[in-house]
Amino acid sequence: MTAGEDSSSPFDIPFDHLPNPRQVWPGKPGSHEEGLGKLAILTPEVVAKAAASEIRTGRRVTMGWDLTKLDYPNLNRQPCEHQIVPLLGGIAFDDIYKMNPQQSSQWDGLRHFSQPVIPGKTETETEPERLFYGGTTAQEIVDRKNDRIGMQYWAKEGIAGRGILIDYATWASKNNISYSTFSTHQVRLSDIHQIAQENHITFQRGDILFVRVGVTKEWDTQMTDTQKQAYSENPSPEHAGVEASTEVLRWLWDSGFAAIASDTVSWEVYPPQGDVFLHEYVLAGWGMPIGELFDLEALARTCQELQRWSFFVASVPLNMPGGVSSPPNIMAIF
Repeated sequence: MTAGEDSSSPFDIPFDHLPNPRQVWPGKPGSHEEGLGKLAILTPEVVAKAAASEIRTGRRVTMGWDLTKLDYPNLNRQPCEHQIVPLLGGIAFDDIYKMNPQQSSQWDGLRHFSQPVIPGKTETETEPERLFYGGTTAQEIVDRKNDRIGMQYWAKEGIAGRGILIDYATWASKNNISYSTFSTHQVRLSDIHQIAQENHITFQRGDILFVRVGVTKEWDTQMTDTQKQAYSENPSPEHAGVEASTEVLRWLWDSGFAAIASDTVSWEVYPPQGDVFLHEYVLAGWGMPIGELFDLEALARTCQELQRWSFFVASVPLNMPGGVSSPPNIMAIF
């Protein structure tokens, strides 16, 4: 089916024909449809087709980075704390986790990021009013009796489908492009197209897109503790990522991706170097999951070994009513 043909889903309308590309909000407030967001396109038929085409060898690769990383997080986020406690006098043991999912591999949920209200809405003189996906307000999110657009919707259905890896880090190395992943280095849309062409990658509606830039590798193998501490204390951090532009938005939408993820801190380059802030569109506007700080090293090696950059993906976020984000609990199956 061509986007926009024979479909009642707003997710099938071409980007340039959307009445308001900043706010594609199907479903009634508080509904299951609203809670799923763009994951609604992962129908049983789409998932079954992906499984049939992608699971061939049974090889499995997980993408969750150590929960102890980033061991020097930025933005006043705290490192994960893990306690092992005795039970029944030492006959058994439990453990206790205290964590911020944003500190390591995580899905950004729909409660994570907001956008300014559409033009014409009331704004204060100091700062525009901001809304989350579906028009959810900050007041609704901090009300713990309200679980609208919480992580529980994604957890109960899971995130499953065909995954695609764009291995920018390997491609850049082959083309003598050097950079730090803690800079405003940009993965250009033209780079993504070039990598896809060279690796004979075709995109399908419902794909889950992964872009490897090399953050976890740089953190684990190149950065010193002093450099990590300096990053943690930097009030204006810089993060490499995909370029933030209207062209990228149009491509993400018209390609029909169900979710996007990478090994970077913010998926898009930060601070944005283009004309848009992708988080405001992708999360607050479209309800599409953004995965960050995924460990894509083993995935990249497997793709290179098998010479295929598509695979089946299965992810089950934490079933936390009203949750903002979650470790991905994610696996690729080849």
